[in-house]
Amino acid sequence: MGESRTSRDEEIAALRAGFDLGMTLVDTAEMYAHGEAERVTGEAVAGRRNEVFVVGKVLPHHATAKGTVAACEDSLRRLGTGWIDLYLLHWRGRVPLEETVAAFERLVQSGLIRAWGVSNFDVNDMSDLVSLTGGQAVQTDQVLYNLARRGPEFDLAPWCHDHGIPIMAYSPIEQGRLLGQPALLDVARRHEATPAQVALAWTIREDGVIAIPKAGSPSHVRENHAALGIRLTEEDLLALDAAFPPPAARRPLEML
Repeated sequence: MGESRTSRDEEIAALRAGFDLGMTLVDTAEMYAHGEAERVTGEAVAGRRNEVFVVGKVLPHHATAKGTVAACEDSLRRLGTGWIDLYLLHWRGRVPLEETVAAFERLVQSGLIRAWGVSNFDVNDMSDLVSLTGGQAVQTDQVLYNLARRGPEFDLAPWCHDHGIPIMAYSPIEQGRLLGQPALLDVARRHEATPAQVALAWTIREDGVIAIPKAGSPSHVRENHAALGIRLTEEDLLALDAAFPPPAARRPLEML
């Protein structure tokens, strides 16, 4: 969001429609639209900040002891709010993790963020993280996960489950590329639903997984919300497994 002034009002309306439906987690980052996505989010949450859970991210090259704090403060200015609920390291870079974790903890202590987590961390990255002093405070790992990107199921998702760390699945419909797949269309017809709704229902079929689909219009938000009412059957899951096989071996974590 925030890439075009002409769509700004509709994007704000979409976010507010989601809040009205109880979809109160908003994921953004300093990287998105060069900060404009944060400004759109800020306009949408104005007057409703206590209802909304805002997730932000710091870029790896900003994630030094001082840079993390400066980036967070810049994000807060664009958001027009006093705190970020969950602040993530966008992906692992060259800055030592212990330096970023220490900066996150300072932000928590100062009240600028409520909690912190990571994004695009594979199992070895997560193991490195929780071995650090303070690293056990990590609250989530946001990764690419959908029917076509099931690699995390082999080792990352079980590891996170064992450690009580929820996964946030970004691009849960693969930026729309899944929607014409025949098996997905068949399941959607059985449920009188759209393929996107089935893909979302599949992503959140188990506890411990949060999906963060983008929706730029109120109608799209309402379509996504309806996925909560879909209960996939064993037949549905077997058909989707046949079309999108679960991993039989470890795969490197994919990114978009």
